[in-house]
Amino acid sequence: MTFGRAALAVLVLLCGLTMLVGFANKDRCTGPTFNEWGRSDPGYQERSWADACYSDIQYLWVGRDVDRHVFPYVHGDITPDGDLVGGSLEYPVLTGMLIWAGAFFVHTDAGFLLASAILLAPFGLLVAWLLGKMSRWRALLWSIGPPLVLYAFHNWDLPVVACAVGAVYVLHGERWRDRPLVHRATFAAVLLGIGFAVKIYPLIFVLPLALYVFTGGRHGGELPDGKRWNPVGALRVAGASVLTVLLVNLPFMIAGFDGWRASFAYQGERKADLTANSVWFWAFRPESEPDNEAFQGLVNVASPVAILLSFVAACGFGWWRYRREGSYPWIAVSAAMLCGFLLLHKVHSPQYTLWLVPMFVLLRVRWGWIAGYFLADAAMGVGVFRWFYALQDGAGAGITDGFAAQATVIGVWGRAALLVGLFIAFLTARSSVDDALADQEPALPGRRDT
Repeated sequence: MTFGRAALAVLVLLCGLTMLVGFANKDRCTGPTFNEWGRSDPGYQERSWADACYSDIQYLWVGRDVDRHVFPYVHGDITPDGDLVGGSLEYPVLTGMLIWAGAFFVHTDAGFLLASAILLAPFGLLVAWLLGKMSRWRALLWSIGPPLVLYAFHNWDLPVVACAVGAVYVLHGERWRDRPLVHRATFAAVLLGIGFAVKIYPLIFVLPLALYVFTGGRHGGELPDGKRWNPVGALRVAGASVLTVLLVNLPFMIAGFDGWRASFAYQGERKADLTANSVWFWAFRPESEPDNEAFQGLVNVASPVAILLSFVAACGFGWWRYRREGSYPWIAVSAAMLCGFLLLHKVHSPQYTLWLVPMFVLLRVRWGWIAGYFLADAAMGVGVFRWFYALQDGAGAGITDGFAAQATVIGVWGRAALLVGLFIAFLTARSSVDDALADQEPALPGRRDT
């Protein structure tokens, strides 16, 4: 089945139209007038919750010195109370640079939202193009999926998704296949390292990528002559990602270490509270209230330990598949690790769904999993803000206190249950990228595709 330029153009065009709808949805929260700080009036906070048009982009215009055009990190710090000051942000440095660039020429939160959308949209289009090149029409899940409407301009996540998908394309894309595996994987590791400097999570994919190189790639076909493993290549991949992270962060560490450190300290001190949307808060109420320091301290230990155990389980199952099928399924393992991270991290922000959608494209899981996750995510993505509005209006915080509360709980536990199932479904899934490669390669005697 051919998939030419016209088909790719359709995917990219549809993605652009979907993002326009997403921008219009968020732009409902702006204006019509602005106060002395450039904040939308009247009643910005109430409207953003009641109309479910809230975005972190618009919200963070005030409170992080973004409206004052302060260059991030260099003069920043975090106070003993956990407040970020002096231009510090709760995001890694490349996201901070995007925030600063989006605010540079504007003076209102509406202008900031528009400028940020202009900066972010090309990354969304790039993801559509890359996914189309690798997985053909399955890329429609990205281009016209509900998460793109809800979250394309909710936060600064499109660039990090582009880094993660770009790493897969560098390793498996048609234009790159003639290059040695270690060269391709090293470049992919660099992109994953850049992704860490945008939103952290792509760095977790380096381990399965290194294992893929260690085992010689697709069916072991790119091992050094006479070698069963390639430890040197695997170490090169890991080293490239670490070096990239260091090189990107080092200028900020030198220019303002306290401001750079503040972003990590802020996330480390963040509590599993009502705004975190995680199972840690919902599963242990009322002990999980923010003022319960003992419980919050326990979560700070239990959450990373549980995440690491899920990573070990995913990588171990990937090794079992490698021994059975001949190829280490690094994309499947990466997707399962992402599920473990989303499920077990103490914070599960709504826009993290954008991280997961490319995995629905790159791996062939049953459509029921995808539809179920989109529905649960929509219940969360809309319900949680309606619930915040109801709480502000005096409603109770129980599941029986209105439809918004029920939708939020359905979203939290629906996503959690589906992430458990997807952890297994991804690990056993066939790669759509491998399917595309198999269509373009002659059959090898005795070969079994993963």
